[in-house]
Amino acid sequence: MGKVKIRLAKETDAEEILAIYTPYITNTAITFEYDVPNISDFKNRIKTICSKYPYLVCLIDEKIVGYAYAHEHNERTAYQWNAGLSIYVDEKFVSCKIGIALYNSIIDILKLQNIQNLYVSITSPNIKSERLHQHFGFKLCGIYHNTGYKFGSWHDVMLFEKYIGTHPIKPNYIKTIKQIDTKEIATILEKSSLLVKLL
Repeated sequence: MGKVKIRLAKETDAEEILAIYTPYITNTAITFEYDVPNISDFKNRIKTICSKYPYLVCLIDEKIVGYAYAHEHNERTAYQWNAGLSIYVDEKFVSCKIGIALYNSIIDILKLQNIQNLYVSITSPNIKSERLHQHFGFKLCGIYHNTGYKFGSWHDVMLFEKYIGTHPIKPNYIKTIKQIDTKEIATILEKSSLLVKLL
């Protein structure tokens, strides 16, 4: 185990990404999905996100061990300067700072896209996720009480926010991931990959 790489996800990564996501669906309330999506639907999810936002995977020795992506926060036009974030890491690698490396990359890319605010929903309790987001300066801004029912229990969801822009009077238009210089993205990803600490 040794070679670390962070790169943009591709539709062909769908099976490996879904393999990481599946235990979170079947064994936890971290995600509120009940059923594992079929591979075709999951590929479409990746394709849709990749058309506008960063969708990143972290590989160790060519195997995907974690992923993170940004997504639309709300469909109304005035919300376009916001993004939501999601992140999942293979349980065997949660102590390798993969979450820090992925978030470091994704936040820097979103700044280039002129995103101003980030939002994350975390099922309570989830100490590891709370600590990751607090590390990056996310602040708790609210709680939905008893908002999700899974595995015979009602669950609270914590809402976290982080400002990454300056909120100008006339904000710049939002760039898609396709409009960002590929060399800038490569530099960000290469730098962030150095943050992964292999055990």
